[in-house]
Amino acid sequence: MQLELLNEQGQATSKVDAPDTVFARDYNEALVHQIVVAFQANARQGTRAQLDRAEVKHSTKKPWRQKGTGRARAGMTSSPLWRGGGRIFPNSPEENFTHKVNKKMYRAGMAAIFSQLARDGRLAVVDSMTVDSPKTKLLAAKFTPARRSRRWRKADPPRPYSRFPRCPRRWRGATRARDP
Repeated sequence: MQLELLNEQGQATSKVDAPDTVFARDYNEALVHQIVVAFQANARQGTRAQLDRAEVKHSTKKPWRQKGTGRARAGMTSSPLWRGGGRIFPNSPEENFTHKVNKKMYRAGMAAIFSQLARDGRLAVVDSMTVDSPKTKLLAAKFTPARRSRRWRKADPPRPYSRFPRCPRRWRGATRARDP
């Protein structure tokens, strides 16, 4: 598999040989779906909380007597049937939404995604990229010529003192490659 090598202006200068172990895999839709679901589930904060009838701040006094009023019997105003009462099965922060994905499955799924992007011509390699200061506007100006047709991905991990990866955090469509 060969990928386009782009210069800073977004023009294709040559082709780069890509390893077939990563870029020549079949697309496994079930595996990719499992990885995406796990990614989205693990991104959940899991701090939602609702109150049940014991946690709602209401009086425990009977609203009216049991018999003789003609109304339905009622024990307390925190009942789930009442407006302002507690929930029957409330959401609690103790719920666990995490999904585990094995390393081999994750790597195989990412390889399937990269292979499909390369087959569709939506993946390219950037030769080198320099930015004067860590500003999103400067980085976006560098990618503007070819940004409309491709997804951009910085493939090599940055050096600790490099400020390049902080630039595209707010920029839609730009992501940074990470090892699992």
